[in-house]
Amino acid sequence: MRNSTSLKQEFLKKWIKGLQVCNSSSEKKMTILERKKAIKMSADIAMASTRNGTTCWSRAVVANATQSNRVVVERILGPHKPSRSVSMVMHKKILKKSRRVCSSRSRRVLMRKRDVAKTRSIAKRLVWKKTQVLKSLVPGGEFMEDEMCLIAETLDYIVSLRAQVDVMRCLATTTELINGK
Repeated sequence: MRNSTSLKQEFLKKWIKGLQVCNSSSEKKMTILERKKAIKMSADIAMASTRNGTTCWSRAVVANATQSNRVVVERILGPHKPSRSVSMVMHKKILKKSRRVCSSRSRRVLMRKRDVAKTRSIAKRLVWKKTQVLKSLVPGGEFMEDEMCLIAETLDYIVSLRAQVDVMRCLATTTELINGK
């Protein structure tokens, strides 16, 4: 993963290009709602394009934007390039097997085995529920089967979102300073 500063610089450059494309492609004066949508779309495309199609979430963001406005997306991203293959993270088990606690009394062992099985079942159900929530939050996450891949994609998505927020905050602060003077 590259450093935050270069990610922010690349995002800002692509976002500005996206805003210019959205502004020039509009033949009539945009309403506030249309401007909001254009800003969001160009920010999403800029954020996704910083990953060059190497992550599932970035491909999903571009695909969703392309469905609504193919021409603008192509003008922002340029000619379509096939995405590079993503090296898959090897699958590791999330839950470790519980150790058996041996006891001299068979009844206690049976109760402990039941408790361990029940605890495992509850833990698996909780992990499954949290995984489903995570899949719904990350673009393209619903198509990921491997939990480790989902976690890696989520971490990358969060880093990109953080960079996007930082750039937007910086831009808003700069605008306030300029307008305030």
